[in-house]
Formats: sequence, structure tokens, C-alpha cells
Amino acid sequence: MPVKVGQRGDVALMVLDRQEALNALSFAIIDEIGSAFDQIAQMSVRALVITGAGPKAFCAGADIKELRNRSLAAQREGLERGQAVFAKLDTFPVASIAVLNGFAFGGGLELALACTFRLATPNAKMGLPEIKLGLTPGYGGTQRLPRLVGEGRALEMILTGKTIDAAEAYRIGLVNRLVEGDAVEAGLAFAREFTGYSLPVLKLAREAVQRALDVPVRDGLKIEADLGTIAYRTADAEEGMAAFSEKRKPEFRDA
Repeated sequence: MPVKVGQRGDVALMVLDRQEALNALSFAIIDEIGSAFDQIAQMSVRALVITGAGPKAFCAGADIKELRNRSLAAQREGLERGQAVFAKLDTFPVASIAVLNGFAFGGGLELALACTFRLATPNAKMGLPEIKLGLTPGYGGTQRLPRLVGEGRALEMILTGKTIDAAEAYRIGLVNRLVEGDAVEAGLAFAREFTGYSLPVLKLAREAVQRALDVPVRDGLKIEADLGTIAYRTADAEEGMAAFSEKRKPEFRDA
């Protein structure tokens, strides 16, 4: 299977394993990713790490030969399907971490952009090269990239189709951190920085930030107050504040 799902402790793993094609995305693999997300959403885990098998690629993008000689209706359906699958991460029960270990182009980078966090190994190369094929990004790249790096940098990447390395991606805010060594271990180490906290409260915090991007500040502050009030009413909030007062480590129970 080109999409492998596993678990390491309290972290789910999803590995794209189609190394002969640099882990490229076919339409069938897009559907497999969607099914994998549904499966992981039902698992008892606290984070999701996504990476690519082998040392060369996270995901080299779409399987170009599948894009030729298709009707406009079929093309639109394919774009909307890819968008819908990647958008599952927007409301996923746990935070997701893409570890970019090699090439992350086109749809591969768009998958990473849909994740909560992105890490990059030193050999990572990223880009949205669709313009070189007479195409535009279609799995969320034109929407998520400017939210991360700003309109100017996003337009530069999209209109030139340029490739950037890991250091440049970190400099412009495309990736959260540069990591060394095994991609899975790097993802697990990053996940451990937040998996010990209350899952319901982590989800509320993610929702507050995500919704802030779509509304004016005044409306965003109301959202923050609403979600903050919900967090305050959790048993984990009471435990966290009690532990602080008693100078001990809190024991969150996701309640």
C-alpha cells in the first residue's frame, strides 16, 4: 500500500511510500490519504506525523500523466476532491506535523501546507511548479501559502515556480523548524512538546487561531473569548491551575 498508517506510542504515523515515483500523488492515492485520515481520526492518539518513505522525497506532487486528456468536469472534480481530502486536517481531532524529507513539490507541498506544523530536513526542497506546466496550484496552495508567508512571497513562488531549500523555507516562515536525523523521530520529538497537554484545550486553541484568519480582529476577539470560556470550564483547566498553585506537574485527563 502506498499510504501506510501506524502508531508510535500516542502519535499516529502516515507514510507515503511510493518511492519509485518519489511518493507522487495519483488520484487513487489521494483517496487513500482521505481514508487514512478517517482511520487515524478514530485512533486513540494525540498527534499525527506525516512523512515520505525513503531519503529522496516527502512527495514530489501530482502524477502528471493522469492529468492529461481529461474533461473539464473531471478536472474540476479532481481538484475539489484533493481540496476536500487535505481540508480534513483543518478540523482534525489532533494537530498534524509534516516532516519534509526531500522533495515537496506541487500537491506534496500542498499536503504539508494543510498540516498544523511543518518541519524540514537539510535536504528538503520545496516549490509549487505548476506554472511551468501551464497550470495553477489546485489543492489549496494559492490559499494556504499566502497565509503562511504573505502575499508577495507566495506570488513569487507561484508565478515563478521557483524551488526553495530548507533554510529559505525556514527564513520565510514556511516551515516551523529545521531538523536533523530520522524524519519520523524528528516528528515524534516535536509532537512530544505539546502532546502532554489537554486534548480538548489544544483543539480549542487551534480553532481560535484558524478562525482568526477569516474574520476581522473584533470578531476574532469574540471567538477567542467564547472558546476561552469553554476551556475555562474544563476539568483540565481546574487541574492545571491547581497544579500551578501547588507547584506540581498537572495530570490532564482530556476532560
